[in-house]
Amino acid sequence: MPITLHEDLPAYRILSDEGVMVMSPGRAAMQDIRPLRIGLLNLMPKKIQTENQFARLIGATPLQLDFQLIRMTDHESKNTGADHMEAFYRTFAEVEAAGTKFDGLIITGAPIEHLAFEDVTYWEELTRVFEWTQSHVHSTFGVCWGGMAMAWHFHGLPKHMLTEKAFGCFRHDNLAPASHYLRGFSDDVLVPVSRWTEVRQSDIDTRPALSTLIASKQTGPCLVEDAGHRALYVFNHFEYDSTTLKDEYDRDVGSGKPIEVPVNYYPEDDPSRTPTNRWRSHAHLLYGNWINEIYQTTPFDMNDIGKGQG
Repeated sequence: MPITLHEDLPAYRILSDEGVMVMSPGRAAMQDIRPLRIGLLNLMPKKIQTENQFARLIGATPLQLDFQLIRMTDHESKNTGADHMEAFYRTFAEVEAAGTKFDGLIITGAPIEHLAFEDVTYWEELTRVFEWTQSHVHSTFGVCWGGMAMAWHFHGLPKHMLTEKAFGCFRHDNLAPASHYLRGFSDDVLVPVSRWTEVRQSDIDTRPALSTLIASKQTGPCLVEDAGHRALYVFNHFEYDSTTLKDEYDRDVGSGKPIEVPVNYYPEDDPSRTPTNRWRSHAHLLYGNWINEIYQTTPFDMNDIGKGQG
């Protein structure tokens, strides 16, 4: 089954051209099916790129999905046009006031990892989002900084600054092959990493409510399950396009910032060559497994989401 997207959303055309099944809201309304309602709280500067990345992954699942875009209420996007934001996004305040419930919610990262969580301008509202998920969202997926922020809020799990940026494609170990979220995963997984901070396994070990599912000997924990809050935290970037690391590298080189060539990304580590995507299949597996787990466990009546859960 397809993902439901507004016909004017850029992702509608892009995903259609890629062969992903997409459906307009009007056509979806004609089907006698309750779609899974999946929200994307988009904290990234390049909103459209991020929309495409996540819609591509969840849209490949065999279920009908209603994909809804959310933004922080008082934070204005500087990199995406106001017309786009007005046409396709609701503020969290609007979502909250409407009492909207979601089967799944993705909270993206944001390029603000150098700041203490409490110094982020929208931190107070974001903590309200985290608390709201416990009564209005069946399963939440926090990505990179978004995952770190959730883990800090719910568990006091600290993030630590790195002396050098973790940047490239790193081998990760599958630590929980029996996990429903890792069905079909290989024993080791290549995952794009791009961050100046880390969470440490030694800190996770002191918090028995958290369970590490995927980790790297080089870059530490990658995917952590927080069953008590019905959440997953992924600190790396399965969703990245083939050229996302290249774009980040070229940007920093062009601006004169010190940056190393991303590890294990370009053939023979030569940035003049075209990078090869070696994580796409596991990206689809991870998000497909997440959607399937939601489908298996979410209440049929959306009004029951959050009731008696946790």
